[in-house]
Amino acid sequence: MPAPQASAALKRFRVLDLTRVRSGPTCVRQLADWGADVIKIEMPPHLDEGEALGGPREGPDFMNLHRNKRSMTLDLKSPDGIALLKRMVAGADVIVENFRPDVKHRLGIAYDDLKVINPRLIYASISGFGQDGPYAKRPGFDQIAQGMGGLMSITGLPGDGPVRVGIPLADLTAGLFCALGILTALLERDVSGEGQWVQTSLLQAQAFMLDFQAARFLVKGEVARQAGNNHPTSIPTGVFRTSDGFLNLATTGQSIWERCAKALDAESLLARDEYKTMVLRSDNRDALNRELEAVFLTAPTSTWVERLNAAGVPCGPIYRIDEMFDDPQVHHLGIAAKVADGDMRLMAQPVRLSRTPSHLDRAPPDCGGETDEILHEIGLGADEIAALRAAGTI
Repeated sequence: MPAPQASAALKRFRVLDLTRVRSGPTCVRQLADWGADVIKIEMPPHLDEGEALGGPREGPDFMNLHRNKRSMTLDLKSPDGIALLKRMVAGADVIVENFRPDVKHRLGIAYDDLKVINPRLIYASISGFGQDGPYAKRPGFDQIAQGMGGLMSITGLPGDGPVRVGIPLADLTAGLFCALGILTALLERDVSGEGQWVQTSLLQAQAFMLDFQAARFLVKGEVARQAGNNHPTSIPTGVFRTSDGFLNLATTGQSIWERCAKALDAESLLARDEYKTMVLRSDNRDALNRELEAVFLTAPTSTWVERLNAAGVPCGPIYRIDEMFDDPQVHHLGIAAKVADGDMRLMAQPVRLSRTPSHLDRAPPDCGGETDEILHEIGLGADEIAALRAAGTI
């Protein structure tokens, strides 16, 4: 049976996936969705204590993270298991792990151990706080990284205290940055012929995502605070109540502000001295927001979305998740897609390639579903595989 091919883009690469929970699987999912032959290496069921914090194998979270992969079981705490992994490393392009930093050294499968076997290997590691330093041995968790990375201090309504973002942003971005690092290293390998160690952490990823708030501090010494739904610099931008719900409005620059006021039949606001410039609108944002909300309350969200978009003013409804999936543009973009070998729908890749698109080729594998197939591919015979199974190595 051929390896799954979700895309032709990365089909020449083989990836060994030692990751668990979320950040690592997020990274590897990127490679699997673009056609890499991803082998998810799992503990044999009699040894595995479960996918910690990852939810049940049949649950939606696991399904979304582990599609387009094959699975084999391997006891990495046994000498035979480590020997088999090293045999697989010889023919692999990438290995990804998100153990605590000391675990791979204890098992003898750190980068320095494996690059001797395969100098072209790209070895990727995700940790909570980095591979070394004073916090290296601390356990990593998304919400801890959100707090230490500064995000929670600028999220939420002013004066209400820090607020966690509603998605595991540190986990997800660490995974995405790691995938980007792997692809960069693979491109560099085409020139040098050598592999290298790719490292990132939840803390690094979260801090990097502060973006312009971080730049404001580093360049000008400004410490951003909670702004709630108000944009820190573009005014008026925020959430406004309408007669039947809420609306997001974003006015950036003088011309858009003028178009906004005219679309709302509120041209009188343009003549007011306290709203004439961006700086003045920022200084008087609370008063301006109250005046705008009084207008928005006179009609439903759909009316304002139509009028403002017709005037070229960025705006949109604020959907629940089910409403988002019902939106016609979401349908048009194929944001959710059906898995090829069943009726399940999962999130599709948000990037399109015109010649080598990504597909949901197959649902997540059964634990160890392709163990025999993969071991045959590296040269083991049926008797050898049977012996490994009898010993509990697979």
